[in-house]
Amino acid sequence: MITYEYPLNERIRTLLRLEDLFDKALHFTLSDGPYEHHTALVSVFEILDVASRADLKVDLVQELERQRQILVSFRHNPDISEEALSGALYEIEQASAALLAMAGKIGQYLRENEWLMNIRSRAAIPGGVCEFDLPSYHYWLHRSTEARQADLRGWIGPMTPIREGLAIVLRLLRASGRPDNLVAHRGQFQMMMGGRSAQMLRIRLAQDESFVPEISANKYALNVRFVGAASVARTRQAESDVEFELTFCNL
Repeated sequence: MITYEYPLNERIRTLLRLEDLFDKALHFTLSDGPYEHHTALVSVFEILDVASRADLKVDLVQELERQRQILVSFRHNPDISEEALSGALYEIEQASAALLAMAGKIGQYLRENEWLMNIRSRAAIPGGVCEFDLPSYHYWLHRSTEARQADLRGWIGPMTPIREGLAIVLRLLRASGRPDNLVAHRGQFQMMMGGRSAQMLRIRLAQDESFVPEISANKYALNVRFVGAASVARTRQAESDVEFELTFCNL
């Protein structure tokens, strides 16, 4: 199955983008080659751009506290495992404490590194980090794998509380809904929202389906159109029925 996630507000959109960027940065940091480490560093710069919202840290702390209070209300419920509940509460409390311990603007220590900011500005130019543009960066890319990895971990590490906090929020969000099996007749599906609220939609398709969903939603209606996944000049809607799984996620 392939899962497509569609955020319905700017906050969830930001969290999904940061999740994707942190995953890429950490994945390429664990690789050995200089090209992979360049990609990891570019991902760090993109994290810096996306996380520059002043209220991101506050939003995460407030949401974690709200979830903590909800979980606390389940204490002594015979249908809830006390061990699992205590583990979840501990994880949330640790993540909140780490976020609150972050001083200043997210990634400010990176902005104060003139060498990194020079690379960042050049990386925004196509081909701007060639060796004749940035010889010192060319030297860094030729350092040992271990040295580059240590530097990358040092640049990513202080932002780890953001990643851990958003991971908890997104995990709870994804687990909040119940999937429904539906059919888009001739590739088209429409549903009236009827007062239903959601922060994110999840659509799952069989991996052998050669269609992708185009989603539009507002407080009144949800529209999903399945179109051919092939890269062609004109996108064509599916002419056959498409079975899919739809989940409304809301914290």
